[in-house]
Amino acid sequence: MKLKKGDTVVVIAGKDKGQEGEVVQVMPAANKVIVNGVNTAKKHSKPRKGNQQGGIIDRDMPVDASNVMLVHKGKPTRVGYTTQPDGTKVRVAKRTGEVIS
Repeated sequence: MKLKKGDTVVVIAGKDKGQEGEVVQVMPAANKVIVNGVNTAKKHSKPRKGNQQGGIIDRDMPVDASNVMLVHKGKPTRVGYTTQPDGTKVRVAKRTGEVIS
């Protein structure tokens, strides 16, 4: 999977198209990511412990990784890989050819 936790992404398809957010969790086995503030659903929670609050909470649900695109220098870009001269594998922005930190 070409996305990592902490990457800024933009949604390119679905009901939240155009929204930006930070990747909170990556699920490579399911090819899904959880993006902060995107694809929220209401969850009814019951108080479990004595001091825990119950009620309706908003929860971020997974989005398919094919529906998001990495944002590099303010613009969405595809991600590729290349090897450095010292042998390390790094991610590269296809739009600019620059190494993604």
